[in-house]
Amino acid sequence: MADKTLKDVAEVMKDLDICMLTTTTSNGMLASRPMSNNRQVEYDGNSHFFTWESSRMVSDIEMDNGVNLGFQQGYELFISITGKAEVTRDKEKMAEHWVDELEDWFEDGLDTPGLAMITVIAKQIKYWQGEDEGEVKL
Repeated sequence: MADKTLKDVAEVMKDLDICMLTTTTSNGMLASRPMSNNRQVEYDGNSHFFTWESSRMVSDIEMDNGVNLGFQQGYELFISITGKAEVTRDKEKMAEHWVDELEDWFEDGLDTPGLAMITVIAKQIKYWQGEDEGEVKL
């Protein structure tokens, strides 16, 4: 088991757009949904996702902010990120991570009513890549 650095994992993540974001629901069950990280290639241990503030995901996070992100590329690469999530409605913070393609879902851009951004701060990153598996030291 060879441990990779955060930079190593960021390099392989640059081509991964969709992950599964898992939260704990109000009845204690786990719920996962696909989310796009907008191909933010400068991964620094934080992931940013845009959503509706009225979503079940936001209420789950506000109740229990422990989350997991699951990334996969074919049968060769799997990444599991366990972290703490924060929800913001601050337009200045959201602007730092906004990309024009998001207007496909949020047609008024950052002025879309009900827009929120979830930031997942990684606490543990595990990976499996071919025969290699390990953990990133954070």
